[in-house]
Amino acid sequence: MTKQEQLNYDRIAVAIDYINENFKEQPSLNDIAAAVHISPYHFQRLFTNWAGVSPKKFMQYLSINYAKGLLKEKQATLFDTAHEMGLSGTGRLHDLFVNIEGMTPGEFKNGGANLSINYSFAESPFGHLLVASTPKGICYMAFFNNKEEAFESLQQKFPNAVYNQVVDTIQQDALFIFQHDWSKLNEIKLHLHGTPFQLKVWETLLKIPMGDVTTYGSIAKEIERPKAARAIGTAVGSNPVAFLIPCHRVIQASGNIGGYMWGPTRKSAMIGWEAAQVNV
Repeated sequence: MTKQEQLNYDRIAVAIDYINENFKEQPSLNDIAAAVHISPYHFQRLFTNWAGVSPKKFMQYLSINYAKGLLKEKQATLFDTAHEMGLSGTGRLHDLFVNIEGMTPGEFKNGGANLSINYSFAESPFGHLLVASTPKGICYMAFFNNKEEAFESLQQKFPNAVYNQVVDTIQQDALFIFQHDWSKLNEIKLHLHGTPFQLKVWETLLKIPMGDVTTYGSIAKEIERPKAARAIGTAVGSNPVAFLIPCHRVIQASGNIGGYMWGPTRKSAMIGWEAAQVNV
């Protein structure tokens, strides 16, 4: 991502914050453009290039009414539909078949002493990414603002691992998801550590189709733990692989976006961006 591209994303983030705070008043193009200090013409073009839809259309995707409509429409069949359709379409994230190979207790207990981890810094429509992999698959992906802090966070996960700053094919296959190259999604693998409960929740998140949202309560019902919504929220919040495991698609039952490990603005951007890709 060039400095100009980063500046553009920063402007988009400011615009999304403004839309989130003011969508009930249906702000005009001029109002939103003024919030990011550029001309309406330039902003319209910038935003449409990024999202694929106009700011007005994007605003509709971020509204609570839109989220409620998705929840109402998909509540009964959200996971079943995604699971059964398999590889039927190229524009939906449930096409992503991820082979989750749980990290052994010994690997995690030893701080990754037997692991060799490749890592690299990449770009996405939602900002900078650090992506890390073992020979078995992606073990970590996170958004960041500071490279040093991002790498320190990775090291805290596996303090005794051997790290190599290398871009490998496992990382490249995973990053294709941001480039609309869906041809290699079935090659993506994840190498995760988690309790059986966490792994079950993360696997369930993978069934949420791109452009859809669900609630913690719905996930609880799906995994047959109807009283575990709070525990599910904790498991969702501990997801170590941003975007690929789409924890950003879990919102509050009220239709509010809710919190996100990498910031609510980024979560809003993802939900709106995905809705735009599906509905164009």
